[in-house]
Amino acid sequence: MSKASIALCIALSVPQIAFSQGPNAPSDAADEQEYPIKYSIYSSAWGTRSNAGLRLVAQNLSDHEVVLDSVTFIDEEDSLVRNDLDLELTIPPHGWADKEMDYVDLLFGSECISRIMQEDWKLVEISNYTLNPSVRGLIIEDTETFRIYQCVRNVQVSWTDSATGNTGSLTEWVLYHFERQLVN
Repeated sequence: MSKASIALCIALSVPQIAFSQGPNAPSDAADEQEYPIKYSIYSSAWGTRSNAGLRLVAQNLSDHEVVLDSVTFIDEEDSLVRNDLDLELTIPPHGWADKEMDYVDLLFGSECISRIMQEDWKLVEISNYTLNPSVRGLIIEDTETFRIYQCVRNVQVSWTDSATGNTGSLTEWVLYHFERQLVN
């Protein structure tokens, strides 16, 4: 069975459960209307331990052009330690945009991420959405071929609605999605 097939099976078999990661996290339809950007971050450096860059892919769910200004990753124990992704990425209404960037370390400042990276796991993506965010910190699939593990942390996001000029920012969760091939 392919990874895509297993992911589809997970999506179909795991019930959706409400999830909140703090008072500022998007948690209902009204929040999603106010902050309509979904994004994923990828890097080949995570699999090869190279200095390859990052790629961010974003979707705008609103009727207005939106600029994703920045995403800031903050250490969970020391809020002065942070890495900023200064993006200035313009996303058309109901459209997609992507951006290639130099590598920035996003694997710091989380006990869960540090622990998993010390084991034989590969980080596949970081995103602000998931099919089922209730799986925080749990192995959600254990087949004969691979396992999936997820860690959650908060980031600060800022954006601008190009049509209105309104700017916004919030603290939201992102999901670190890890996979591991099993060796028989």
